[in-house]
Order: sequence, then structure tokens, then C-alpha cells
Amino acid sequence: MAVSSPSLLSSPHPSLPLLVRSKLRTMSPRFPPTPPPRLPPIRSSTSHASSLQQGPNPTLFPFGADNTSLPNTSHRWQRVLLKVSGEALAGDHKENIDPKITMAIAREVASVTRLGIEVAIVVGGGNIFRGASWAGCSGLDRSSADYIGMLATVMNAIFLQATMESIGIPTRVQTAFRMSEVAEPYIRRRAIRHLEKGRVVIFAAGTGNPFFTTDTAAALRCAEINAEVVLKATNVDGVFEEDPKINPNARLLDTLSYNDVTSKDLSVMDMTAITLCQENNIPVVVFNLNKPGNIAKAIVGESVGTFIGVNENEPQRSEHAVVSD
Repeated sequence: MAVSSPSLLSSPHPSLPLLVRSKLRTMSPRFPPTPPPRLPPIRSSTSHASSLQQGPNPTLFPFGADNTSLPNTSHRWQRVLLKVSGEALAGDHKENIDPKITMAIAREVASVTRLGIEVAIVVGGGNIFRGASWAGCSGLDRSSADYIGMLATVMNAIFLQATMESIGIPTRVQTAFRMSEVAEPYIRRRAIRHLEKGRVVIFAAGTGNPFFTTDTAAALRCAEINAEVVLKATNVDGVFEEDPKINPNARLLDTLSYNDVTSKDLSVMDMTAITLCQENNIPVVVFNLNKPGNIAKAIVGESVGTFIGVNENEPQRSEHAVVSD
């Protein structure tokens, strides 16, 4: 009897010695042979060219955008920081936050993110709690009051995030101190990576330190993430030569220099914020949030409101220009 018989290899005969049967079991395969992997078919050069002509993968462009939504070099800026004050979020002040305002912001930000422009946002908290105003009340010291104000900015940020994501804008909230159950901690590289992926990043809790305003936080975050401009959205059209609440015929100033703001003590931003912008050559645009289309115009770099920066051809201006927030 030949031991190489297939029948013996598959099932050793019981009359064979135990040693032979164990040898035959070890010789028989326990698992079927693994088939070789199948390689994908090689496309011809013509098929590859046709696939390129069909355009990029639509999943790479959020919000249903097509290949016309690629970054356009005609836009003035490609990465911007939008500063939204808490008072602007309050709208008509019937509630702390006006949902119509947050939805208007979300829709205009969505329209520019489709163009490939990266948008980061810093929100204030004055519509809920302003630390500087409450310091000294009932024994509340300034540091504690400022921390409460930082928590107010987190509330606004979460509300704005929910509004943006309701219309399909991927949004991340990053806070200056850890609140891991509701938001990410601020990490500079992670924030930049979110922006590169087309997400909107909302920075909350200011700088994380008392005695610093959210305007300073906006200037700081703008410098850190290498944004090209600070867009300050307020309730007025820009910077006027006189207070528009006192003189309705006050003239709107189209441009200002950093020196105008610092030397004349204009109430555009606090001195820490404007000095930080000047040192890092970051322009500031002050514009009215309540006019439809203004956010999108400011983000893409169209002329809107007042431009603050280096301007060699700057005309003479009034010594008492003011802006309301």
C-alpha cells in the first residue's frame, strides 16, 4: 500500500501503525492554499486623461461646491480672522443672542468658504457678561469677573457653531483653557490644520488671561495662525470723524493708519490689540455686521467700512475720529 495515496493522506487507514498515521496527518494540508492577490487593472493613458478632464472628486469640496470653488488668486486674502463682538450677536437686544444674526453670519461665511478662503472667528461675550463692567460689584474682583466673561464667549461660540453646522459648515470650537467636554483646547497646529481642511475654527475664552480683551485675543490668534487680516464686525459702518450718535452727518473714514489710532487714542480697538497688529503688520477692517453681504465682502477683500493699516497715500483726517462697538 502506497502511503502517498490521496485517500490515505486525507484519511489515514486505522490499521496502519500509530506512528505512520501521525506522520500522514502532519503531511496532509490543514488549510487550503491562499490564492494570489488580484492586482487592479492598469488604465490606459487615454482613460486617465479622461478622468482628469472630468474634474476632481466632488467629495473634496464641501457644501456641494464644484471645481469653480478652488482658491482664487484674485481674492485679496486667503486666510482671515473675523472678530464678532458680543453686542453684535445680540441684534435688537430682545435676547442675549439673536438667531437671525448668527444665521446671517453662518450663511455669509459659508459663501466664502466655498471659494477656498479659510475663516477663523473670535467671539466676544459682552451680550451676556462684560467683566470690566461688573468688577467691584458685590466684592467681585476684576480677575474673577474677566473669567466669567470668558465663559460667556464660550456660550456664544457653541451657539454659533451649532448654527453653522446646521447648514453644513464643518466647525470646531477651541477654548483658551480646557473644557474638553464641550470644545477642543486651543492648539495652534491643530487650528491651522482644521483651516487647511476647510473647517471654520471659532476661538473662545479670549486669551485665557484676565485683563485682556477679546480684541487682543483676535489680534493674537491672527498672528499665531498666520491670518492676513482682522475683520472687526460691529454695529456701525466703520470709523467716523465724529461720533455718529451725536452728529448723524459725520463722515465715514475709508482708511486710517496705525499711528492715527494710537496717537489720537481712537476707540477702534484697545491699545494692546492695535499695537499687536501694528507690530505684526496685520491690517484691520472695521465694518457693519448688520448690512447683508458685508461679511462676505470684507472676507474676500472688497472695499467695505474702514481699513486700518499702512497707507502711504493717506489723506488728512479729523483729530477726533471715533467708532462705536
